[in-house]
Amino acid sequence: MSWEKEVRELERRRHLAKQQGGKEGIAKQHARGKLTIRERIDAVLDEGSFQEQGRASATPEYDDNDELLGYVPANYVVGFGKIENRRVVVGGEDFTLKGGSPNAAGLRKSVYAEHLATQYRVPLVRMLEGGGGSVKGSGRKGGTVGEPVFSQPRFKIIADAMMEVPIASGAMGAVAGFPAGRLVASHFAVMTRHTSQVLIGGPALVERALGVRLSKEELGGVEVHAASGVVDNIAEDEYDAFRQIRAFLSYLPSSVWERAPRIPCTDDPERMEEELLHAVPRDSNAAFDMRAIVQMVMDKDSFFEMGATFGPGQIAGLARLDGQPVGVLANDCKYYAGAMTAEAAQKYRRFVEMCDTFHLPIVNFIDQPGFMIGPEAERAGTIRFGMAAVSAAVQASVPWVSIQVHKGFGVATAAHYGENAYVLAWPSVESGALPLEGGVAVAFRREIASAENPDAKRKELEEQLRADRSPFPRAESFAVHELIDPRETRPFVCQWIDWIQPQLEALIGPVKFGMRP
Repeated sequence: MSWEKEVRELERRRHLAKQQGGKEGIAKQHARGKLTIRERIDAVLDEGSFQEQGRASATPEYDDNDELLGYVPANYVVGFGKIENRRVVVGGEDFTLKGGSPNAAGLRKSVYAEHLATQYRVPLVRMLEGGGGSVKGSGRKGGTVGEPVFSQPRFKIIADAMMEVPIASGAMGAVAGFPAGRLVASHFAVMTRHTSQVLIGGPALVERALGVRLSKEELGGVEVHAASGVVDNIAEDEYDAFRQIRAFLSYLPSSVWERAPRIPCTDDPERMEEELLHAVPRDSNAAFDMRAIVQMVMDKDSFFEMGATFGPGQIAGLARLDGQPVGVLANDCKYYAGAMTAEAAQKYRRFVEMCDTFHLPIVNFIDQPGFMIGPEAERAGTIRFGMAAVSAAVQASVPWVSIQVHKGFGVATAAHYGENAYVLAWPSVESGALPLEGGVAVAFRREIASAENPDAKRKELEEQLRADRSPFPRAESFAVHELIDPRETRPFVCQWIDWIQPQLEALIGPVKFGMRP
């Protein structure tokens, strides 16, 4: 006896499951300028590598004779695939069915995505577009309701996954409710510039609850979230989002139980850029381009910045040094002179914790005048967020190199040194308890006020004290490991990369953080 009939029925159901919202639903998705979930999966993965899980999952409808009448595919697609020949889990809502709001089978598959990634210890890629749950059908009687009392909380696996595998998520359209929560529960989140919004609740819900009428774009569009920190980067379109997701994952291991992939490097570790000698102006208050400094030291074309528009005085991104993936932190003096704002501190802490989780060494370029001051900074709770950033740095387990480029003042400077940091100083560095100008104004307030020319007296005192802030005495006292020619920075840090290889071999497995301010 053959099972051919059942196999043909299985193939038919697999075929039906791939029809998504039908030709009409797919056409509407394309008319909005967006891809379907299956097209997104094919675009982000290596060609032909997708291995779907639950291919026949659906919400079926049967007649009294158990004959199939209707077949609504699960509107979440999930499975294995490969990116740069490394296995990943990829999943996302099918917006052509119920606007991505999960049906019963779709919800189960969406919850399974994190379980699949953690079970097999591979990165998770989410491509999100949907509105979460719906009140439709909530009043139906009969059948079981809710989750069993012995079930694990649904969100536990989402939180646990962030401790174990890299997660990259993209907002490909309107993302609200549960999908929005998933988006931010990622190590890297990106949204498309012209087609996506991220919302806790949509316009109808906001108007009903608050009496405020706003569009999706006004509530949670790109302009809102480029500055809110909800997403890390903005993509020009879906294909740019896929490119950024692939780039982000290239710096990370498949899980915390592996090392980040070091690749062969064609960029000379001994390369010395002449421009570095002139990168920092002699005028202490003149701005300069820290990103240019970072790019001249890192392997060429390897710097991948994250969150440039949130807390912009702090630069954070991934790069390679002699082929080794590293986390990069630097101050941007073009914004508040690089002072650590509440937003910059949150960005800093989160980035350090990500690097610590995945055992990425940190390279820190320091131009830190201190915490941001003033009434807005106080209202924002800057000192609390700042101390959380300091705690993240000093408790980090990863190797750390600190390059003193320009300024280093106050408590905020402590955030730039991990335990046993390798400290390099440039001749342009100034350091102390306070920035010179503010410190002189406080310490010599009466002397300046009583002078015939207070401005001239203040400048005289500033110049006298600046001479005492030379980095040479610190180098002579072994308060830094080396005082270096700025052009030597790349050779020194590439040499350090070789030194830390045994440490990186030992740094595998999950890390844990204690309570922070």
